[in-house]
Amino acid sequence: MLRHAIAPSRRYTKASHDVVRHARLTSDAKILLLAVQGLPDGQAGLPLSEHARKLGITGRAYQKSKELLVAHGYVHEWRDQGERGRWVTEQLLSNVPLTPEEAAVLRGGRAEAPPSARKPTVGEPAGRVAGRQLPVGEEREKNIPHPPSEAEPEPEPEPEAEVELEAEVEPGSGPEAEPGPAVGSAAELPPALSPEAAEGERVLLSLRHVRRELYLGVREARGLAELAARWLLRGVSAGELRLALTSELPGDGVRSAVGFLRFRLLHKMPPELPVAASPQPAAAPPRVPELMACTAVGPEGDAHVFRPLADETECGPCRRRAARERWETQRALAEAEPGPLPWRERFATLRAHGVAGDVAAHRA
Repeated sequence: MLRHAIAPSRRYTKASHDVVRHARLTSDAKILLLAVQGLPDGQAGLPLSEHARKLGITGRAYQKSKELLVAHGYVHEWRDQGERGRWVTEQLLSNVPLTPEEAAVLRGGRAEAPPSARKPTVGEPAGRVAGRQLPVGEEREKNIPHPPSEAEPEPEPEPEAEVELEAEVEPGSGPEAEPGPAVGSAAELPPALSPEAAEGERVLLSLRHVRRELYLGVREARGLAELAARWLLRGVSAGELRLALTSELPGDGVRSAVGFLRFRLLHKMPPELPVAASPQPAAAPPRVPELMACTAVGPEGDAHVFRPLADETECGPCRRRAARERWETQRALAEAEPGPLPWRERFATLRAHGVAGDVAAHRA
């Protein structure tokens, strides 16, 4: 085979033999990789699919090329959620295979030196520290991004009161003596909440998981629990209450979670449920009529009684038997009557009566 090649002086892309002669990459994947690698910085910000579309690589061909580039470390993707909740996909294309760790370093813009052999430590061994974690002494207090609103500080007991309490203890007293109510005991706890107030307090404390700016402390939630309980007593569910408190927040944010929630609980409170009408007293059961003697004589001639429904004086079987007898009598009378004459005989009869009448009139 003869070969003629002239090195271009401009508008060219340097291609590695590892890419051109890669046995597992298809021609579309190689062309896509080289074409994107040779773009200027101002045109490389488009997604990989847009570059493939300009090259005519679409559909299944693009999906196959992308899968091969991702599988062999030439393309890396990260999918993150932005500030407004939208998901953004960030892509990295390299002309050499990269591991996920190396790609993450390039994405973050951090240049780290390759690992090398460590020199032996000098001095006494110190405590073990993993990564960049803070020492144990600095992690005792919990770091909350949005601390709760400031509440009134509790008055601290004066030291003189503690001395007086110690002086009141007798020398012989000890575990056998009756202990007084300790600080934080059940005697100083607030009264128990109603079930609705406890549910409302639970909803208020859960708002921090929906919006961090609605973070409430335990005392703040306890102060608003009664207002939330009024919502629940008016037919609002816990989910509807949480949605009403977290939707349509101010555009500039919430400055005071306690003040904002108290204002919304008061001014958006649903109307009270209508009072259910008192049930009407049940209607008195119908009066059961007493038994009375039937005025008709039974088929066997014996007297009998029945319970009338209205003002009838005969029982049902006797009335049905009397109706049957009347029907049979009318039927017998109808059958005894002669049937109508045919029209010819009726015509002859009328004609004979007519001729006889004319003769009688003529004689008269």
